[in-house]
Amino acid sequence: MSKVVVMDHPLIQHKIGILRRVETGSKDFRTLIGEIAMLECYEATRDLQLADVEIETPICKTIAKELKGKKLAVVPILRAGLGMVDGVLAMIPAAKVGHIGLYRNEETLEPVEYFCKLPADCANREVFVVDPMLATGGSAIAAIQMLKNRGVKNIHFMCVIAAPEGIKKMQEAHPDVDMIIGALDDHLNEKGYIVPGLGDAGDRIFGTK
Repeated sequence: MSKVVVMDHPLIQHKIGILRRVETGSKDFRTLIGEIAMLECYEATRDLQLADVEIETPICKTIAKELKGKKLAVVPILRAGLGMVDGVLAMIPAAKVGHIGLYRNEETLEPVEYFCKLPADCANREVFVVDPMLATGGSAIAAIQMLKNRGVKNIHFMCVIAAPEGIKKMQEAHPDVDMIIGALDDHLNEKGYIVPGLGDAGDRIFGTK
């Protein structure tokens, strides 16, 4: 079964508390989403492998550590996932960026694909799928399946807020994908929104409501 890490760091809890507030405007919301993604990325990359490399300091030669093997990619689920990309790139500047476009059919709540553009060598990369909200789980499950269909094997999922229903469905659909979550909320309401949540992350990031 996949590993689920709910971040309990005081900085993340503090920032999510501001993020939830109805009076937090788009500018601050965008900044906070990026900062939370950066802090989560620290945890998400904990198990990356290291290799020894000989370097020279101003004093002498020594053995240092550097990231080994597979290259990295970050894949936001459009459009809200875009808000997390800069935070991840601040920690992993050399990562390539792919994009997956999904929207939710408001009647069926099922995801509909409209865009997928990935780095050419994505199958050989360690991929971090990012989306601020894991609600029903439909979009994340579909996005990860799209990656698997293109040969990607090493996939992690990062979100800011998740509902228990979404986590359960993700584990059933993709038991091999670890999840890094900023906060685990109570439940989904009848419209499929996370409670207490923070509303529509895409609208709040881009100021479209």
